[in-house]
Amino acid sequence: MFHLGLTGSIGMGKSTTAKMFAEEGCAVWDADAAVHRLYAPGGAAVAPMQTAFPEAIEGGGVSRAALKEIIAADSTALPRIEAIVHPLVAVDRATFLAQADSDIAVLDIPLLFETGGEAAMDAVACVTIPAEVQRDRVLARGTMTEVQFDAIRAKQMPAEEKCARSDYVIVTDTLDHARAQVRAVIRDIRERLRHA
Repeated sequence: MFHLGLTGSIGMGKSTTAKMFAEEGCAVWDADAAVHRLYAPGGAAVAPMQTAFPEAIEGGGVSRAALKEIIAADSTALPRIEAIVHPLVAVDRATFLAQADSDIAVLDIPLLFETGGEAAMDAVACVTIPAEVQRDRVLARGTMTEVQFDAIRAKQMPAEEKCARSDYVIVTDTLDHARAQVRAVIRDIRERLRHA
């Protein structure tokens, strides 16, 4: 099975692109969705997080809002949270890959390059759009302020660098254009698999 890492900065159209890969028959694993499962009541991260950060537990699950406050107040919190969550995410991904039944598995990982995750991939596809379109898309959602958006973007590797380090670049300016590029990536990978 071919492992394609899918990455891109916030608001670049990664989730929409991941759905297109799924519609074309690829198995798709979403890192953010895995974290949501782990944080949900009964999720694997709840007990260890309750031990480390009892104030983050609400309604039997891990509250992301509470975690944000904890991280903002304590500079040592994020590495401790990551030490709990990253191994659990890795188990979730390994379980998914063991059960996937497609020739191509797409691993949707926002911070793929930032975490060194590209080393475990056969290739990487990066979604991109111009910075001003990205800003407009994110702010149009109404879920964050411009200051919050800038803070998130500051933590992410610049889009140009992600694109330069990727095997494939998918420009998500229109749905039709993005879908055509997704199909071209899949064709190319299947061609590579035939000649492997």
